[in-house]
Amino acid sequence: MAQQICRVRVDGKIKEYRAGTTYQEIAEEFQPDYEHQIVLVYEGKYRLRELRKTVEEDCELRFVTTADNIGYQTYKRSMCLLLVKAVHDTAGHDKIDRVRFHFSVDKGYYCTVEGNVILDDDFLARTARRMRELSAQKIPICKRSVHTEEAIELFHRHGMYDKERLFEYRRVSKVNIYSINEFEDYFYGYMVPDAGCLKYFSLHLYDDGFVIQMPTRKHPEEVPEFCPSPKLFHVLKESVQWGDCQDIETVGALNDMITQNDMREVVLVQEAHQERQIGEIARKISERGNTRFVLIAGPSSSGKTTFSHRLSIQLRVNGLKPHPIAVDNYFVDREHTPRDKDGNYNFECLEAIDIDKFNTDMKDLMAGKEVWLPVFDFKTGKRKYENRPKRLGQDDILVIEGIHCLNPKLTEAMDDENKFKIYISALTQLNIDEHNRIPSTDGRLIRRIVRDARTRGASAAKTIAMWPSVRRGEEENIFPFQEEADVMFNSSLLYELAVLKQYVEPLLFGVDKESEEYLEAKRLLKFFDYFVGIGSEYVPTNSLLREFIGGGCFHV
Repeated sequence: MAQQICRVRVDGKIKEYRAGTTYQEIAEEFQPDYEHQIVLVYEGKYRLRELRKTVEEDCELRFVTTADNIGYQTYKRSMCLLLVKAVHDTAGHDKIDRVRFHFSVDKGYYCTVEGNVILDDDFLARTARRMRELSAQKIPICKRSVHTEEAIELFHRHGMYDKERLFEYRRVSKVNIYSINEFEDYFYGYMVPDAGCLKYFSLHLYDDGFVIQMPTRKHPEEVPEFCPSPKLFHVLKESVQWGDCQDIETVGALNDMITQNDMREVVLVQEAHQERQIGEIARKISERGNTRFVLIAGPSSSGKTTFSHRLSIQLRVNGLKPHPIAVDNYFVDREHTPRDKDGNYNFECLEAIDIDKFNTDMKDLMAGKEVWLPVFDFKTGKRKYENRPKRLGQDDILVIEGIHCLNPKLTEAMDDENKFKIYISALTQLNIDEHNRIPSTDGRLIRRIVRDARTRGASAAKTIAMWPSVRRGEEENIFPFQEEADVMFNSSLLYELAVLKQYVEPLLFGVDKESEEYLEAKRLLKFFDYFVGIGSEYVPTNSLLREFIGGGCFHV
């Protein structure tokens, strides 16, 4: 019987392959035409496939490289599997209790190793050498699908108790298990076909663990110099320790808490923890004595508005009189707004703000003058002015919120001794399990999808489509200045994704299957399959979460 021949279109060329030819074989043929490593492939318009899959019928293929977001995430995920395998090989399987991936540090992940291991430069050097050996040998990353009950037993045998707990709540009948040689693990998402794709990384001892540094998406073949952010790291580590203290370090643990405990108490404890932190920040501000400007900055969907309201209340408790000011009210008139490379208004660049007017007003307020503060009318694209002027008294303090508040250029005319700078972000401390992270960017995107639908009537597809632009603005205008902050505040709540589940799932299901945003919506829907959902009735009205789901006392 003749072997079936499949006609395959790639980059406008039609070639014939025998049925059963792997996508990896086809990718190797076309790799010289691509600047970066091919790691995945689209079959048809939106059907994403791993390269280990085979051609079975006529089709059109589009290759995905490490310079594409999905390909880049696949590279990092696969590198995690390679690292865990190499750690076990280096130390010996019997000496490792678990390897934990905690959170992002610089361009990599902060990890710890638990077990009978001395974590030092020699151990890391031997681990890195083992990783490169496996890469040079192009050891296949294999995949098999097993019944969920079998997977739970497998994870128990391997001592992967986080995964065992996680899959107790999964309703799917099958689980995909990945392996390098004899080492088996579960990872959420696609993988590269073999370790030969994983060439670029470095390992660095840091704090109580180490960091695996990886390339950036812009330069997928270059490992950047390791440059950690100590303040941000401290806040992230504190958040992980808080989650461990509450026995809510993973999604499986959160699900246990939801199903076996009183969630009212769990929610109130998390909220009380944040309130105490906000109170401590207010105390620091009041103890300085010479602070007149509290500057609050952070990326999209961090809860800056609600945070500024709650901080203002705590400042009043400390005898101060706060006055909120939004930097957005100092936008230049619409016709003077700079445009980006695509010709669209760039509202996120510093030049979109009338810096001279802002500094003049702030200096005049410091001098005791009456100042008519602007209010930007987003419908007309022009500024108007308040009905009454503002004058600062002895105990008055300005609480200023905006994405550029940590950029020294915004407040260049103000004395540094009068500033107190706060960086706020939703730094997700909860992970799926010890090897599968929940990126903070996912947490913020989910928050924004819910808020945009509620306050702007925007679809999930529209929010997903604009998210890359939002992220570029953050990379340019916010993250470079985060270490300038006097304090950092993590607005993420351990329980929030279980609440957001009920709000975001209907919106994600509404994304058209033929749209470019569908794959991202599908990914997020699969992600929420891990969670047991809870209602919002226990969420206090002053919670930061209310800024997104509604029903808050601050009307945001």
